[in-house]
This record gives sequence, structure tokens and C-alpha cells, in this order.
Amino acid sequence: MSHPLATAGQSDSNHGEKRGNHVLRQRLAYTFSGLGQAAFYGTMSTYFVVYVTNALFSNVDKSTAARLIGIITSLIVVIRIAEIFVDPLLGNLIDNTKMRLGRFRPWQLIGGLVSAALLVMVYTGLFGLVNVNQTWFIVLFIVVFVLLDVFYSLRDISFWGMIPALSEDSHERSIYTSLGSFGASIGNNGVTVLVVPIVTYFSLALTGSHTQNQSGWAAFGIIIALLAAISAFSGAFGTREKESSLRTKARKNGNPLKAFAALAKNDQMLWVALSYLFYAIANTATGGVLFYLFKFVLNKPDAFSIVGIIPVITGLITTPLYPIINRRIPRRYLFISGMVLMIAGYVLFIVASSNLTVVIVALILFYLPSTFIQMTAILSMTDSVEYGQLKTGERNEAVTLSVRPMLDKIAGALSNGIVGFIAVAAGMVGSATASDMSAANIHTYKLFAFYTPLAFIVVSALVFIFTVRIDERMHARIVSQIERQMESDATKD
Repeated sequence: MSHPLATAGQSDSNHGEKRGNHVLRQRLAYTFSGLGQAAFYGTMSTYFVVYVTNALFSNVDKSTAARLIGIITSLIVVIRIAEIFVDPLLGNLIDNTKMRLGRFRPWQLIGGLVSAALLVMVYTGLFGLVNVNQTWFIVLFIVVFVLLDVFYSLRDISFWGMIPALSEDSHERSIYTSLGSFGASIGNNGVTVLVVPIVTYFSLALTGSHTQNQSGWAAFGIIIALLAAISAFSGAFGTREKESSLRTKARKNGNPLKAFAALAKNDQMLWVALSYLFYAIANTATGGVLFYLFKFVLNKPDAFSIVGIIPVITGLITTPLYPIINRRIPRRYLFISGMVLMIAGYVLFIVASSNLTVVIVALILFYLPSTFIQMTAILSMTDSVEYGQLKTGERNEAVTLSVRPMLDKIAGALSNGIVGFIAVAAGMVGSATASDMSAANIHTYKLFAFYTPLAFIVVSALVFIFTVRIDERMHARIVSQIERQMESDATKD
């Protein structure tokens, strides 16, 4: 007969083992969801514009193609900037969702599946309509792209907004932020590594052409859409939201106007958002035109995969280290040091953009700190949920965390505009080659790819240094104060 204490100990051990397995599965599911989501975003944002400028209008004359490229890129900018007013509404919708899967997971699934289907439409030129009637293509493109952006936003906001629902502890949140960023790094940079080989292979396999054409890009879009759909299932069914006393108030915040008013009073979230916006504009603007650096400045388009390989390697190194390093070094110092490295990278881009070796060093300096910068911004915004709750009495998880995805899309929209502008203004469209580039073309490219983003990085660092006060210690004090207030209110009741 077994001893009761031994049986109890064995039961506790089994329970602990099951809980450990659940936590591991949840972390893996969250990571893979981030991978598919980031691959989708890179495909929708950066590489869709590359597709538009290089292949979508390949069957029309150059003057018409240039006009259509201008229309499409301008539409993308307008649509995404208009979403400034839509994303907080989507966040409020998520905050007030009451479904069996919870608040966030249903939108992981719905947003992921619908946006994946719409991505296939835009990468096939609305199933070939672009080659039949350009006017109808533009009209229907507006409708499809608006829906694509809305459903992607629902998935993106629910993905990052889920972090406060997974844990109240700032360190545990840093782990999920790290895992989400880790998956996002592999997804986004993996697309950069694979885009040229995939498009080239399917262009050759489907049409017999060695050039990257519409068929190759369509196949690429379909592959990424499938990955996005599978990862949406991972996020929806591989994670579980936790209920806590701190989250109960969120159920009462049904009025969008109150939610937005509370958001406007959250000064720490707003300062972090402003700093991140300047960084995101610089980061996406430069990242969006690196393909042109390799094709038209270095004249080494086949070496473009380096742009994906470098951040994959740096991400594999820095992302798992972030929670460890953050235990010893406050995250504001990680943010500032990252900015210094990026500034050094930009200086190298400016002085030696035609030297491949120097460009590789600049790419390392550019991508190495991105994890620390992005994760610090995400964690600061996540912790500002409790800051806003303490200050206003309203807890708005998804609304607050809808801000960062919104900023990414604004930056992405501006990046799309920059890519389209550079492609046309510098003559980097259609069948142009590096030999066609003049000194003026290269100067135009460098002005918008390096000089302007460098100024944005400097402004981002200054805003963060002089305005952002929320950190790990401040967040711990805020949580303790909210809990004391709730205990006091409970005692009075």
C-alpha cells in the first residue's frame, strides 16, 4: 500500500509536469503564430510593392506602367493612413468580444484565414484581371486591399494584445514578447531569404522564363497565404487566455469613446508610441528599398538573400538573450544602445553603399539591435495597460496594444510610398539595370533610403530618452498599487 504523502507528492509532480508541457506547447504555438503573421506582413507590405513595381504591370507600356504604379502605391499609403482611425475601433471590438475561445483567439483565426484568402487575390492580380481591364482592376483593388488590411489588423492586434492575457508578470510577458518577436524575426527575414529563389523558380517552372514574372509572384503569394492560415490555427487553438482580478474591469469597457479617452490620457503609452513611430518609419523605409541597393547600386541582385540571412542569424542570437540580459540591464539602456548601433550602420550605408563588404557590416549594425528596440517598445506599451488602468480606472488591453500594429502599418504605408517614389524617380522600374543608373539616380536613392531614415532614428532616440519613464520597477509598483486599491474596494463593499 502506497503512503498517502508519496501519492500526494506523485500527484503534484504529475500536475507540475502537465502544466510544464502545457506552457511549452503554448509558447511554441505562440511563436509559430508570430512566424506566419510576420511572413504575411512582409509579403503584404514590402514585397507586394516590389511585385507591383517589377512585374504586376509588365504587360503594358512603360508610361502606363509608371502611372499605374503611382496610383497603386498612393492608394496603399492612403488606405493605411486611414486605418489610424480604424485600428483602435478594432481593438475595442476585440476587448468586448465574448466567445468560447476567449477575447483574442477568435480574431486570430478569423483574421488569419480571411486575410490569407485576400492575399492570394492581390498577388494574382485579382485572378488576372490586371491583364484584362486596368480600370476595373484599380476599382476592385481598393475594395480588396481595404478588407485585407482590416482582417490582417484584427489578427495582428489580437496577437500582440493577447500578451497581458497570458500573464500579469512583467518578466513572463517579456518571455512571450521575446517568443513572438523571435517567430516574427524568422518569418519576416525568412521571406527575405526565400522571395527571390521562390519567385525565380516558379517563374521558370510555370512559364519557362528566367525573369521574375507575374506567375512566379503569384505562386509566392499563395505559399505565404497557406503558411499564414496554418499559423492562424496555431495561435487560435494552441494558446489559452487567463482570467485574473486585474482583467475583470476590461469587460465593462464597452464604450469606444471611453476607451479612446482613456487611451489619450495614457501619456506613457503615447510617448513610447511616438518614439516607436519614428523608429518604425526609418526601419521599414530602409528595409523596403534594400532590394534596389543590391540590384541597381551594387549590381548583385543574386546576393540579396544576405539581407534575409543576416537578421535571421542576429535574431536567433539576440531574441532568446533579451529576457536574460534584461534581468541585469534595464530595457531603456538596451533601447538606447540599439539606437547607437543603428546610427553607425546608417553612416556606413551612406559612405560606402557601393562596397559589398561594407554594406554587409552596415546590415549587421542595422539589424542586430532591432530585437532589443522592438521588444522594449512592445513591453513598454504592454506595461502601460496597467499604467492607464491606475490613472483612469479603465483597463483597455487590445485598444492599447492596437497602437503598435497601427504604427507599423503607418510606417509600412510610408515605406510603400517611398519604394514606389524611388522606383519611378530613380528609374528603377521594369527592365532597367544597374548600368542605366546615373549619379543623380543613386543620389535620389540614398537620400530617401539612408539620410532621411537616419534623421528619424536620432529623433526616436531623443524622444525615448527624455519622455519615457515606465520601466520594470515602475510597472511592479503600479500592479501592487492597483491590487491594494482593489482589496480596499472589496473591503468597503
